[in-house]
Amino acid sequence: MFQYDPDKHYPKETESRVVIRFQDCDPLRHLNNAKYFDYFFNAREDQVPKLYGLEIIDLIRVYKAAWVVYNHNISYVKPAMVGEWVRIMSRILWHNHNTILVEYYMTDDSKTQLKTVLWSTMRYVTLGEGKSTDHSGAVMEFLKATSLNLDLADLDPKNRVKQLKLEIEKGK
Repeated sequence: MFQYDPDKHYPKETESRVVIRFQDCDPLRHLNNAKYFDYFFNAREDQVPKLYGLEIIDLIRVYKAAWVVYNHNISYVKPAMVGEWVRIMSRILWHNHNTILVEYYMTDDSKTQLKTVLWSTMRYVTLGEGKSTDHSGAVMEFLKATSLNLDLADLDPKNRVKQLKLEIEKGK
């Protein structure tokens, strides 16, 4: 279970290095569009426990609630190719009392070329009724410690892709 420590630095971004598998590609050797979701979600699922000591299933068991995706916005910038090593980063851009916006993005292995950006908006809902509920306890502590909590008024997916491309070209 996540235990907030005010003296600890919590990274705001996760990062994984993965290879694009043959079975996940189309005949043109590009990563299949639907498979990007698997790569993004698996990378975050692998990294959150390492960085934060948190298994999401523990939060689900304790609070009897989970995040449910209600919107995806994906921008395919450059294709990921079979056999290519890529970097996958993820971070919580924003949260409020019952919703989070998670950003995932993929670059080439050297982090010089943006490949894809995904925004997933998720609502926190009870397992029993499937109704929206507020973040509380360790869930809220985790969000406060790890979310960038950017102003959504200043964000839109198209401009975010441009911003990430510029950051990557400049080497962050």
